[in-house]
Amino acid sequence: MRLGAIEAGGTKFVLAVGNEKGEIFEKISIPTRTPEETTKDALNFFKDKNLDALGIGCFGPLELNKDKEKYGYITSTPKPHWGDFDILGSLKKGLNIPVEIATDVSGAALGEITFGDYEKEHTLLYITVGTGIGGGYVIDGKIHNGMLHPEMGHIMIHKNPKDTYEGFCPYHKTCLEGLAAGPANEGRTGMKGIDIPEDHESFDFIAEYMAEALMSYILILSPTKIVLGGGVMGRTYMIPKIREVLKEKLNGYVKTDQMENLEEYIVTPSLGVESGIKGALALALMA
Repeated sequence: MRLGAIEAGGTKFVLAVGNEKGEIFEKISIPTRTPEETTKDALNFFKDKNLDALGIGCFGPLELNKDKEKYGYITSTPKPHWGDFDILGSLKKGLNIPVEIATDVSGAALGEITFGDYEKEHTLLYITVGTGIGGGYVIDGKIHNGMLHPEMGHIMIHKNPKDTYEGFCPYHKTCLEGLAAGPANEGRTGMKGIDIPEDHESFDFIAEYMAEALMSYILILSPTKIVLGGGVMGRTYMIPKIREVLKEKLNGYVKTDQMENLEEYIVTPSLGVESGIKGALALALMA
């Protein structure tokens, strides 16, 4: 089986051809320009690949209710030109093959449970912390969506009194994304992310806010595995900080095997930077 995969981001689209085993035969990256230019480039890449299906893990927000007229549309994104764009329809019409779409982070969650080390997990929560914060939740191999796809980056957080940063989210200011994503780290410190030293207080704030969010996700969703990805989590000391603060916040209330072994419960992506593109392969397999 030959499957096409697109990891559609705000700055670049990763395009790949692979198979049902998660093997990737060919992969390229193209810049995200206007919808018309970008989808034309993608169609040109895929047109002679003899694909059986295509999967798209895409930035959002997305309309993912298949009963809605605008299923497969990018909706209220602030990215210029991309609002109200039918990305699924444009690619499906151009290739005339089955296409499945999900948010990029939901795709990454599906990739981890389909092709990664966590295939035996009943429920997997994937949180990415980078330019923004997003979450994807997979239950018994299926992506969870409801009224809309999960927007886990926008839950409200108790701000540390010592944190004077106002938050950058244009909607909520001090939601999780507004306080803990990459732009918050840079705004709080006045430095580029790569230049912020390990011992800067900002990372302590981020660990506290992430731990509070994970506490809520654990108590509400009860995932059997939590994967933390994205550039901010790429610093090796961040996840151990988060585990430590989470344990303090839960204060012994949740007594499970996972809580006794946080090093195996809250983990990094087993597929590394390929969680997203392999998740798109998994979506193609669903299609």
